[in-house]
Amino acid sequence: MTELSWGSGPTRYFFDLTPDRVMDALEQNPILGVRERCTGYCQPLASFENRVYEVEFEGRTRKVVKFYRPGRWSEQQILEEHEFMLEIRDAEIPVVVPDFFEKEGDTLRKTPAGLFYCVYPKVGGRQPEDLPPEKLSQLGRLIARMHAVGGRKAAPSRVKLTPEVYGKASLEFLLKGPFINSNVEKRFEAIVDPILSRALALFQGQPLQRIHGDCHAGNILWNEKTGPFFIDFDDMVMGPPIQDLWLLAPDPEALVHLIEGYQQMRDLPHGSLRIVEVLRALRMIHYATWIAKRYEDPAFQKAFPHFESPRYWDELTTDLERQWERIEKHAFDQGI
Repeated sequence: MTELSWGSGPTRYFFDLTPDRVMDALEQNPILGVRERCTGYCQPLASFENRVYEVEFEGRTRKVVKFYRPGRWSEQQILEEHEFMLEIRDAEIPVVVPDFFEKEGDTLRKTPAGLFYCVYPKVGGRQPEDLPPEKLSQLGRLIARMHAVGGRKAAPSRVKLTPEVYGKASLEFLLKGPFINSNVEKRFEAIVDPILSRALALFQGQPLQRIHGDCHAGNILWNEKTGPFFIDFDDMVMGPPIQDLWLLAPDPEALVHLIEGYQQMRDLPHGSLRIVEVLRALRMIHYATWIAKRYEDPAFQKAFPHFESPRYWDELTTDLERQWERIEKHAFDQGI
């Protein structure tokens, strides 16, 4: 994957995106060949990783345009994301897919400055909260159907969710940089090492396939008339299927209902429950690395002002120590 230095080339234009540049991109590449002018309404939407805007056209239709952060995904990786979403749609699973520019499947464009972008229809819905068992089971069935599609083929260019990638590589990146407070660094490394060792052992034999990768409640919208639908496959990975279930489970009981629904449609790989707690730890480590890799972005400095403070790293290390205790207890309960 190409690495771009912050503040140069496409990254500079990414930081400097203005409503005029956003609307110019849309007007120069019409959706399905229908050229419409924008009204001037261009509202930024909440997104750290990418730049996302809601834009209105003169016909009063509104679209959501997503500009990908440069240097993160290659063109092929983005196209594999879009391909997966379109396959899910074709399987009649509710998902929001990008609009087409000139023809079916033509979902990606690049600005003259080198920024990849795509356009989505604006859809209505709310994030699910406190779902009853029957709705959790419904979500489990939908995720199983999505995974049945994901298992049909690989995404060779996408990241693999493994202890080596989410854990070991993240730890090496953090230790090489000026991120971890020196008073905490040895303690941080001392707790991450056994977590990674346990994760490597538990991941042995676990099959990886195309999954959503970030299937938390914020990436599911619920329409009372049509039910739930999936959005935002930006973090699609080759990973263990259980990843898309535990992220939706605020408590163990919720996970039980999700799995019950899932297994009505598809079996989970053997040993999936054994890796839930190490997946939780890997996400914590990976999340800190995600911030570190983007901390020169002013939006990240504003959102995470304490990232460089001793307090942040002390709290993260304490959280990982507590998570290690949960991993040990989970192993005992599972008879591992």
